[in-house]
Amino acid sequence: MAQTNSQSKPFFAPQISVPATYMRGGTSKGTFFKLSDLPERCQVAGKSRDNFLLRVIGSPDPYGKQIDGLGNGSSSTSKTVILSASEKSDHDVNYLFGQVNIAKPMIDWAGNCGNLTAAVGACAINMGLVDADKIANSIDDNADSGIFEVRIWQENIGKTIIAHVPVYLDEKNKVQVQETGDFELDGVTFPAAEVKIEFIDPVDATSDMFPTGNLVDDFDVTGCGLNADSIKATFISAGIPTIFMKAEDLNFTGTELQGDINSDGELLAKLEKIRATGGVAMGLFKDVSEAQTSQHIPKVAWVGAAQSYTASSGKSVDMDEIDLVVRAMSMGQLHHAMMGTAAVAIAAAATTQGTLVNQAAGAGELTEVRFGHPSGTLLVGGKTEQVDGRWQAKKVSMSRSARRIMVGEVFVPADAF
Repeated sequence: MAQTNSQSKPFFAPQISVPATYMRGGTSKGTFFKLSDLPERCQVAGKSRDNFLLRVIGSPDPYGKQIDGLGNGSSSTSKTVILSASEKSDHDVNYLFGQVNIAKPMIDWAGNCGNLTAAVGACAINMGLVDADKIANSIDDNADSGIFEVRIWQENIGKTIIAHVPVYLDEKNKVQVQETGDFELDGVTFPAAEVKIEFIDPVDATSDMFPTGNLVDDFDVTGCGLNADSIKATFISAGIPTIFMKAEDLNFTGTELQGDINSDGELLAKLEKIRATGGVAMGLFKDVSEAQTSQHIPKVAWVGAAQSYTASSGKSVDMDEIDLVVRAMSMGQLHHAMMGTAAVAIAAAATTQGTLVNQAAGAGELTEVRFGHPSGTLLVGGKTEQVDGRWQAKKVSMSRSARRIMVGEVFVPADAF
């Protein structure tokens, strides 16, 4: 006689699928979602949303590889984006960015990703978040291509960004985003279509671009492991809060590559102490301990005069091609190229006479600079002015590119969030 197995079946969580787009924007990659496609409890800020996105990317991962998710073990690829149609009459799309920590169960929502900004316009169009007739009107009657200005509301920082997205009419007379082209961006292997980005009024009108009120400060770095207890620094809040220092004051040259920095634990710890101390000086933290829960801001960067060096690809960068060299840290590591938001800070600081960045670029009245970074060079432009005694950046611009890599569904265990 057969016996009945009274033991209950082992429990396992089924996987759920959610529509997603995997895109490169600038020198970063991220997973993009339409807000309405997310599970209902993940459509608002909170633990459910964070836990869902952490699982998508594969964090926290003590191995640092994010093998069980879409991240690739670097700050440049551990990123998520949520898009929605904007309710603002003068904007097309809302853009919310989350920087996912690789090793910790934490997502930083405090700032923007300037590189992924380049992908937002194209992704919004492809997701159907922008009115198709409006896009079609950007193409002249006697032309088969044009540039459509996507007005983006950056929700993390409450700012307007304009993406100039190339579009064309396909053989069925349907408007498509042009993604391929001949624009080359150092840090990206293959050419693509150029996307011009404008950051409009990246500094609040009621605040100072330089939070200490000074273009250059005597920065107290006591206990940070440097040869001096005080060094010169420019603290700026444009694009993203950034601490600029002279490369020589950190015993650097300004031509460092990732291998020179990221394999040295003692050096990384020193730079993190400087970042935390600078965060207090900028008024971002009350105590250096708060830096542990805010790894996205502020950024640490160092500048030097133009000099020749070999980029990470083996390409030679000649000093005559550039105005200065800049290196920047992102999420505890030297960035392989340059964060887009840090490029905004570089543009704003370089076009303001008297800052360390402006001095490194040769001083004087500048409207644009080309700087050298680990992967090559980047041209950025800016316009700054004093309003009621406070410095303001009116506009910062740069060119990037973007491309869809995958459109489909991402799977997440149902008990993960």
